[in-house]
Amino acid sequence: MPLYSPALRHLDSVDSMLCNKGLRDLSRRKVLGFVSSCLFLAPSAKAQGAKPVLLGIDGEFGLSRSTSAQAIELGTRIAMREINRAGGVLGGRPLDVVTRDNRSIPARGIRNIQELAAMPELVAVLGGRFNPVIIDQLPSITATQLPFIAVWSAADEIVDNGTQPNYVFRLSLRDSLAMPYLLKNARQRGFDKVGLLLTNSSWGRSNQSAVQKHVATKQSPAIVETALFNRQVSTLMERYLNMLNAGAKAIMLVAHDDEAALLVREIATLPASKRLPIISHWGVTGGRFFNQAGPALNVVDFSVIQTFSFFNASQAELQRFMSVAGELGIKRIEEIESPVGVAHAYDAVHILALAIELAKSTDRTAVRHALEHLPAHQGLVKLYAPAFTANRHEALDTQQLLMARYRADGVLVPA
Repeated sequence: MPLYSPALRHLDSVDSMLCNKGLRDLSRRKVLGFVSSCLFLAPSAKAQGAKPVLLGIDGEFGLSRSTSAQAIELGTRIAMREINRAGGVLGGRPLDVVTRDNRSIPARGIRNIQELAAMPELVAVLGGRFNPVIIDQLPSITATQLPFIAVWSAADEIVDNGTQPNYVFRLSLRDSLAMPYLLKNARQRGFDKVGLLLTNSSWGRSNQSAVQKHVATKQSPAIVETALFNRQVSTLMERYLNMLNAGAKAIMLVAHDDEAALLVREIATLPASKRLPIISHWGVTGGRFFNQAGPALNVVDFSVIQTFSFFNASQAELQRFMSVAGELGIKRIEEIESPVGVAHAYDAVHILALAIELAKSTDRTAVRHALEHLPAHQGLVKLYAPAFTANRHEALDTQQLLMARYRADGVLVPA
């Protein structure tokens, strides 16, 4: 991959050919998909004279049809450009980024954390979409004392990992917030019985646990059927029909883009009276779900939880963000894929810059401590007042939650 500074080169060469060819022959969608690979190839004069402070991203860059890691890197680089223009950190040191591709494979993720931790100037890592990868990385994160901010993954145990001191923070959705919100949405829409369809992974089980805890104490729709499925399953029709026959009025779905698109396509083949609404967790928005679902999405009622929409953003913060995004060819918010990944990473980098300044150092232990003692910060997603404390490593809460739908042009908008 491309050279981001005189001292840094990615190990994985996923798209170096694109950088060598240039962007002029790529479609706009490909430009957005690979923008992170070709930005900022030439360091500024200031960067040449000062040693960069490094942030890492460990994400699923090489996973087919995934857009989440690219979104995280795009948000990271926009924030870094803003910070570097304002003077960088620690008296003029620029921020720079190092990426690693885990391809959603835990073993690769563990190796990546060890490689990133071995870089002396690297201060912290932003994590990608897949919960099983990060859960398996936790021992390495703790052992290397590497501050880690989860900017997409939602499993509770990522932050509730039982370690002291805890080096993991999250600026993202949390399953124990997501599932009660989805159940509340179902109840408000008049669905008194729902089926629970879950990916067979630590993420799926995290959501199942969140549902069980919620329905035991709160008024909720009845869960008439629960079913698990493995990744790359060939059909979900039998599980779906079992829920329909059990009396479900809607399906609560915890899936990634591939399996969610499969379910939508299969439901679309049924008579209209048998097409249940789908109320979905947000894993689908980390890939090309809209394209995979195709015309079937026009006849299936599909909504998905989000923590942020550029359509609802503060105008002052949005204008600042888009002024830099525009320099990278992104002229309209409709062009931003996987918007939560972009926004979360953007805010997380600004928060990390505040922590580095507060720590007056790149020492990771000092930065971790500073993350627990930050001043208030107005971000793109919300006003963080503050983002974290010693007793709270979660930056977001229920106030940020909303439901969204795909428009006919594939743009995700507030419902």
